[in-house]
Order: sequence, then C-alpha cells, then structure tokens
Amino acid sequence: MNADATIRAVPAVSVETPLPSGADQESRSRPAEDAERQARYRLVIEQGPSAGSFVYKTLDRETGEIVRQLPSEEVLKLRQRDDYGVGAVINTTA
Repeated sequence: MNADATIRAVPAVSVETPLPSGADQESRSRPAEDAERQARYRLVIEQGPSAGSFVYKTLDRETGEIVRQLPSEEVLKLRQRDDYGVGAVINTTA
C-alpha cells in the first residue's frame, strides 16, 4: 500500500424509485415483514447432557417460548437411557 495515499470522500448518488402501486406495495412489504418476523427469534446454544453435545434452541424474544429445538426432548431422553446405542432408534433388522 502506498504510504502517502489519501482517503477522499466521494459524492453519493441518490436514486429515487417511483412510488409503488397498491399491488406492488404489498409484495414489497413482504420481505420487510419476513425480516421483522425473523428478527423476533433468537438462537441459543446450550451444553448438552453428555460431554461434547449441544442443544440448539430457537426462542421467541417476545414470549420466551421455545419455537424449535435440536435435538428434540424425545431424542435427549432416549440418549440418557442405558440401552441406547448408535442405531437404537430404528430397528434395521428384517
């Protein structure tokens, strides 16, 4: 990089878009609504019951409700059983 290089301001160009009609306005606001809905959720990563395992939870910021959890509570309970092993969830014998 050049030691005597300077940083200069560049004038901004403003572009105005025409106002959308009623139908266009609905379709344009949908991405904004989706972004707002997605911002409502928060990802929480917790240490799982066994070493090296993690539980991923999507929480609703407003209600505190768990929207989704991976692995699910059922799978976590299965893992804690003494007879659980790899492939124990599905019986693969014919």
